[in-house]
Amino acid sequence: MTDVSKRGWSRWWWLALLAVVCVGLATKAIVQRKTEQQQLVQASTAPAQQALRLSQGDLVVATRMPLNTTVPISGSVMAVDRVVLKSRVSGEVLSLTVREGDAVKKGQLLGRVDAADYRSRLEQVRQQANSARAQWQIAQRALDNNRALVDQGFISKNALDTSMSNAASAKANLQAAEAAAHVARKALDDTQLVSPLNGLVSQQFVQAGERVAVDARVLEVVNLARMEMETSLKPEDVAQVQVGAQARLNVDGLTTPLTAQVTRINPSADAVSRAVTIYLSVPPQPALRHGLFAQGQLLVGSADALAVPASVVRRQAKGAFVQVLAGQGAGQKVVHRPVQLGATGVSATPGLAEVPMVSVLSGLSAGDRVLRGSLGLLREGTAVELVPGR
Repeated sequence: MTDVSKRGWSRWWWLALLAVVCVGLATKAIVQRKTEQQQLVQASTAPAQQALRLSQGDLVVATRMPLNTTVPISGSVMAVDRVVLKSRVSGEVLSLTVREGDAVKKGQLLGRVDAADYRSRLEQVRQQANSARAQWQIAQRALDNNRALVDQGFISKNALDTSMSNAASAKANLQAAEAAAHVARKALDDTQLVSPLNGLVSQQFVQAGERVAVDARVLEVVNLARMEMETSLKPEDVAQVQVGAQARLNVDGLTTPLTAQVTRINPSADAVSRAVTIYLSVPPQPALRHGLFAQGQLLVGSADALAVPASVVRRQAKGAFVQVLAGQGAGQKVVHRPVQLGATGVSATPGLAEVPMVSVLSGLSAGDRVLRGSLGLLREGTAVELVPGR
């Protein structure tokens, strides 16, 4: 057999072996896919064959109740009386007598800026004022003398007018020098940083030895005796809010909710978001601090409505729905019921005020049994068996 025929035979042998391997792999993939499909079918049908055991504690009943409608709010709790102490002059900070957390009194000296240049400037303008005062006194005496002389006819009226002009100019120079001295005195006083209110130091922006410019922030002082919260609402929500409305707030770090009250409503809306800011008075608490974040519900009205806890409502692209237990006895199963929701709020019934509720406009009837949100999303049609329990 020639070399050419040997090479042709070898090539056909390898092609045949490759075809056998490909057929084997394809057959194995088909068998594996059929096995996976059978497992998937068995897994999807298994829950339907075995009923899910639930107790009455896993269900809530849609009930018509007095519902206090609310609007969700959030924001930071801030001290009403707070001030950022700024340097009114430029210079080196020589000393700061307080740090964050220190209590201060109104009028207390908190720090100093180097005043050497301002003392020199004050002394300079004082000397200028003394010189201007002396010049004015000389001009005033000359004017008095010339008035006596003009009455006796020894000098002309023009000479008297010149003396009057000189005296007026000297007096103006004196007044300008005194004003400059007043400005220099104020600049020297401004080198002392004095607290404008009683409170606590909340922030320190500079350290002793740093050089500060005019209007540079040095310290922040807050008074925790009066606290308020700012929050923004949509225009349609603001229309329901009135001064005096109550709110229930959960503040970070506080275990007990606080009751706040609307004290002011901004008369104008934000130019960009069109939201309106409202201000709520928050009662002071020992653990309440300036800048803590708070969120809660603002009471805007009350109505009698069919309501369920907000936690049982589920949302999807098509809209909201709840999981309802339908049927009786052994034929009970899970049904996904689309619902149209109304206002949110809390129950006015004593003992239930802590549970966020939502009114249901359509999709449920009073007495319908709804699965709690803690059960998770169940497949529609899941069989359910109720067992004794709370």
